[in-house]
Amino acid sequence: MTLVMGIVNVTPDSFSDGGRYADADAAIAHGLSLLAAGADILDVGGESTRPGSERVASAVERARVLPVVAALAETGAVVSIDTMNADTAAAAVAAGARIVNDVSGGLADDGMLAAVAAAGVDFAIGHWRGHATDMYAGAVYDDLVADVVTELGARVAAAEEAGIRRERLIVDPGLGFAKRGEQNWTVLGHLPQLAALDLRVLVGASRKGFLAAALPEPEADERRRDLATAVTSVLAAQAGAWAVRVHDVAATRDALAVAAAWQNGAAA
Repeated sequence: MTLVMGIVNVTPDSFSDGGRYADADAAIAHGLSLLAAGADILDVGGESTRPGSERVASAVERARVLPVVAALAETGAVVSIDTMNADTAAAAVAAGARIVNDVSGGLADDGMLAAVAAAGVDFAIGHWRGHATDMYAGAVYDDLVADVVTELGARVAAAEEAGIRRERLIVDPGLGFAKRGEQNWTVLGHLPQLAALDLRVLVGASRKGFLAAALPEPEADERRRDLATAVTSVLAAQAGAWAVRVHDVAATRDALAVAAAWQNGAAA
């Protein structure tokens, strides 16, 4: 069964829901609502990675996320920390996080792999070629799918060399990161090729621009992007994804349940 990772953005400037949950109490309440809607994991982040966004100081990031991580972890929730900073990752694990989700796969901070190895938690490795300030500069490939798989494989090897056990590793194809519109669909269409790495696969397509661009009216509102996300989540699950990272947990959970009922009916 594909897991659902609910997004808790504790930021003023995320591309979709920035500012709604920037206050710790609001973020905690949002996390609890995602749990009630069926989230298996809560992914807490304090730095936006939307195209063009500027980096924030790691101290600011920690001030945003640590109270939220601690409060949600105290409920027994499985909490992931979405960060590119090793010191934030270590502090979040100390506060109760069980997964470090680094969209850069350890490339943004040389200390990340060692920090995760010392913490002994799961590590999600994103495919990444540079910071959000110049998001698409690296969107040039010889062979898109092969290059993504090769580059993720190199980060997996670096993680193992740093002492992170293979069974703790997760790979994420990095939709939107150094990938323009149609390139994201190509990656999704070839998602099973990531199976060659023999690791869990995390897919994060939620509300991204390439989903809206596929709709009849590209300037889709949030509700329509969530519907597109739910459909994409079902297709990702059918392609073998371990988890999908989404804003609207309820819609995705419902879509996955309907797809499972269909498959069970076909198998009966």
